[in-house]
Amino acid sequence: EVQLVESGGGSVPTGGSLRLACEVSGVMWQVSCVAWFRQAPGKEREGVAALYTKSSVTHYYYPVKGRFSLSEDKTKNTVYLLMNSLNPDDTAMYYCAVGPYESDYYADSWSSRTNYNYWGQGTQVTVS
Repeated sequence: EVQLVESGGGSVPTGGSLRLACEVSGVMWQVSCVAWFRQAPGKEREGVAALYTKSSVTHYYYPVKGRFSLSEDKTKNTVYLLMNSLNPDDTAMYYCAVGPYESDYYADSWSSRTNYNYWGQGTQVTVS
């Protein structure tokens, strides 16, 4: 069993920044990939960014490349998503997810929800 606790969401003006945190606990050998997804009202949940923890390889959804960045603090079992230059299109509920894959096994497989077996409750990000 793996538990995820997200924090750091909030309301910011266009151009602002937020840092989301995903604290992971439990059966850590099941955690090889930590990802962030987001879901806006009426839209599908989409992959935003992912970190393969053993290789430290990262992937980003193309609209957030250059604005969002992942980092991790292994001492705290926490992965951070720093979001800069936020705009209203970034408004969504952001979810942390973990899965067992250590790398992409097809192009952009990191962005498939089916590759993650544990999910957090979400943290709301609102940009106005």
